[in-house]
Amino acid sequence: MEGRNLFFLMSIILLLIFTFLNLPSPLSHTTDQHFDCTTYSPWCSSKKPFFLRQPENSKNHYADFPNHPLDPLTIGEIQKVKKIVNSIAEFRIKGCVLHSVVLEEPEKEVVLNWRKGHRLPPRKAAVVARALGVVHVLSVDIETGRVTRRETGSYSGYPILTIEDMITATSAPFASSDFNRSIIQRGVDLADLACLPISTGWYGKIEEKRRVIKVQCYTLKDTINFYMRPIEGLTVLLDLDTQQVIEIFNEGKNIPIPKAANTDYRYSRIKKNTQKINLLKPISIEQPNGPSFTIENNHLVKWANWEFHLKPDPRAGVIISRAMVQDPNTGKMRNVMYKGFTSELFVPYMDPSDAWYFKTYIDAGEYGFGLQAMPLDPLNDCPRNAYYMDGVFVAADGTPYVRSNMICVFERYAGDIGWRHAECPITGLPIREVRPKVTLVVRMAASVGNYDYIVDWEFQNDGLIRPKVGLSGILMVKGSPYVNMNQVNQNEYLYGTLLSENIIGVIHDHYVTFHLDMDIDGPSNNSFVKVNLQKEMTSPGESPRRSYLKAVRNVAKTEKDAQIKLKLYDPSEFHVINSNKKSRVGNPVGYKVVPGGTAANLLDHDDPPQKRAAFTNNQIWVTPYNESEQWAAGLFVYQSQGDDTLAVWSDRDRAIENKDIVVWYTLGFHHIPCQEDFPIMPTVSSSFEIKPVNFFESSPILNIPPNSPKDLPICKAAASA
Repeated sequence: MEGRNLFFLMSIILLLIFTFLNLPSPLSHTTDQHFDCTTYSPWCSSKKPFFLRQPENSKNHYADFPNHPLDPLTIGEIQKVKKIVNSIAEFRIKGCVLHSVVLEEPEKEVVLNWRKGHRLPPRKAAVVARALGVVHVLSVDIETGRVTRRETGSYSGYPILTIEDMITATSAPFASSDFNRSIIQRGVDLADLACLPISTGWYGKIEEKRRVIKVQCYTLKDTINFYMRPIEGLTVLLDLDTQQVIEIFNEGKNIPIPKAANTDYRYSRIKKNTQKINLLKPISIEQPNGPSFTIENNHLVKWANWEFHLKPDPRAGVIISRAMVQDPNTGKMRNVMYKGFTSELFVPYMDPSDAWYFKTYIDAGEYGFGLQAMPLDPLNDCPRNAYYMDGVFVAADGTPYVRSNMICVFERYAGDIGWRHAECPITGLPIREVRPKVTLVVRMAASVGNYDYIVDWEFQNDGLIRPKVGLSGILMVKGSPYVNMNQVNQNEYLYGTLLSENIIGVIHDHYVTFHLDMDIDGPSNNSFVKVNLQKEMTSPGESPRRSYLKAVRNVAKTEKDAQIKLKLYDPSEFHVINSNKKSRVGNPVGYKVVPGGTAANLLDHDDPPQKRAAFTNNQIWVTPYNESEQWAAGLFVYQSQGDDTLAVWSDRDRAIENKDIVVWYTLGFHHIPCQEDFPIMPTVSSSFEIKPVNFFESSPILNIPPNSPKDLPICKAAASA
């Protein structure tokens, strides 16, 4: 291959890698902030690796310092951690890769007792490092430099993939002549190749005692949407540490590569090729007096009657902590939730063939949900008056980098009603009372390869919290010999839907598991109550009615009592109560989880991917608080065998009555693709609610004023076109 073509090929590969990882493009202009560059980092210039450069218009974070015990590590703290870890003799000799560097949060009691103005508790970093294949969990005291090291060999699995791992996975196959020959035989120019790193799951001996990854490739020729042009049946199994190709599977030689026509989704291209139709005029919600929320010291959010701590996280994406709501009667802030975040995602595809069976992604633990977060697009991802928050993350050599505009915070008003009542003419009372529903939204969007996940945490001033997940992006498709369904034999199963010529959208599921550390009026004396609605029959002669529904309360004593599979004809409410706190009339104060997105996982429990994702066996779990039990698929997920999951912890059947407890809820989606999902999917959303139940003495939003014309500007519409 000529030198120019080789350069072009590598440029394409790098652009794809950094698109996949949501990193600043190496070919785009960036503002140099003079991060240190070390020889460990790939593609290192005399100043720093290009993927660590700070994007234009991003806030300079060098002056950041912590103000709260839960504030994330600053750039200065990360640099200290890097220096401390590099001073460990064993790591210097063997070489050290950092898979994760985050704040080691203080004990809950310490955080709950801390008050603004008090000295911060000691700042520590939780570090996951790997040297010569051995994984270490380090606790680093940033001020003293003291390190507590613990080797972690008790569970299967490896830490989250690093950027360098993914670069290796997509470039190493080119060293194999067999791979290059296979690509050329498919009629694809190497210069048009786009390859992606795909986690392998766990299926047996060939993957034992070594980190492996699978690589599949597409062609970029004539479209930016390479996902729609797969080289079907060609899969490379790669050893990540030796960078050696272990095996090449090449079983789709007779399957044509789908055409590029109609696959581009960019507006700049579509408007050139389609008839101009003005379906919508611009719309914006104006706030003449500015937003009602404030964010103190970068992370403490205050809005209406809510206050909470907000921070980005490389694995979870967004973490909401110390969520408190103001009691309208006493004016005091009351504890609702100590910590809430996306703990894990599971995305199994339903094609058992050789090129597809392993596509059963556990995204947060394998790739890092926060690491895949895209910079949000003002006015499209988030409305005007949104506040944007950056994430500061750490590369494999310990170098900090900034993910700009990773989170936005904004107020939403969509014409919804908070509450209303109008008296009918019969009463003669001229009453019409209505209140608009204005909510506060915390949003993040993660692009994990082809799929885009929009995660919202929405707060209402009636005390409700609504976690919501939206699915969009591009389908993962397989090539097919068929261009029309009339060619398909009646007995042949396609494992999906024929979306366009030679393209099948494979059936798959999405499960998003949330960790909800509920502290209703404090962490102690919380219990989980299943309130079951049961049909009761009336006695003969008792009533003209034959039946009615009765609410039966059952307090879960142990974890197995609280393993819930939702059933349409077994309706229940699920309360978290504080048994020591009673309302004025004697009801225990509490919050309830109101289910939504209730698609259930139907895979066999002995199926290898389901063993790893056993946390989706139930929609609700409840566990006693344990600071080491945060990730539903376990601490180390990559190639794990399912021996450290929420299901394993819960099977210990620990006591959960009158304890500090954590509720786990899984949103589920079944996705049978359809033609409307091609070439890019309209967003599909689902949510659940965390809602007060006897927590307040009465409605907490009676004091919300109605809108008045004098409060809002009148915007004149532009003349019609």
